[in-house]
Amino acid sequence: MALVAVAAAMLINTLLSKVPTGLEECHQVLVNGHSHQVCASTMRWRFFWDVVGNYIFDASIFRGLWLTLELTVFAMAIGITLGVITAVMRMSPNRIVSSSAWLFTWFFRGTPVYVQILFWFNIAFLYPTIQFGLPFGPHFLTVNVLTLFTGFVAALTALGLNEGAYMSEIVRAGFKAVDEGQIEAAQALGMTRLQTMWRITLPQAMRVIIPPTGNELISMLKTSSLASAIAVTELLKSTSNIASRTFQTMQLLIVASLWYLTVTTVLSIGQFYVERHFAKGSSRSMPPTPLQRIKQDLRRMGFGNREVRS
Repeated sequence: MALVAVAAAMLINTLLSKVPTGLEECHQVLVNGHSHQVCASTMRWRFFWDVVGNYIFDASIFRGLWLTLELTVFAMAIGITLGVITAVMRMSPNRIVSSSAWLFTWFFRGTPVYVQILFWFNIAFLYPTIQFGLPFGPHFLTVNVLTLFTGFVAALTALGLNEGAYMSEIVRAGFKAVDEGQIEAAQALGMTRLQTMWRITLPQAMRVIIPPTGNELISMLKTSSLASAIAVTELLKSTSNIASRTFQTMQLLIVASLWYLTVTTVLSIGQFYVERHFAKGSSRSMPPTPLQRIKQDLRRMGFGNREVRS
């Protein structure tokens, strides 16, 4: 406990410390009627908190943060949908269906997401246009791929497909965690495969699926910063644009980090309560909330047992 307190004190001291700028500030002082020049070294915050405070609520930073949240939410929606579909296909007795799902997972898990973002952003080199119509016949609709796959769409496609491959394994692991006897009992009652999946398997699998899905959501929030490579003005790109004008690179990186930490903290709290909700049927006692843990710690230290004397 003492080591933790010392480490925390050292961290706070570092964060709030000041360092010399290498410049001096001079002014004239009158002593006994004579003027003397007094110089002193100027100081600045080690982590540039004054500059960080000027940009933390900047309008362009908020626009980049909003775009980051959009990428995260939409990519996770695509990933979860594809993950559930692919997981069901992987468990299908049909070899063609299961092999197609395995091939999808193999490809998108086996290539870096950064490469996939660049690939979809440059897909127009392979397919300048997409035509819809009859094979070897007339075309009813022609789409310009360069116009369709903007930076945002390319990043969203890459992140969603990559997430779908990972989510498929998470969902499949959740399905496998359900006892086979329950599935056999559902089939004995005359339930179809889809009814068994929806009413029996999925509700019980959520307890296993939710924790890694929450981690994937937090990971997606940070992975969305790769979209800055194709000029998508999300949070990191917004801070980089300001840094390129002001040459305050480190200060703007701290701004981006603070916003990532803030959103990650909110998502972690939400993940805790969602996990707590789905843990109702699997544990005898519910895990305590952060507020309940604080109260328990206070009671152990004796604060909660003190009686007020009149």
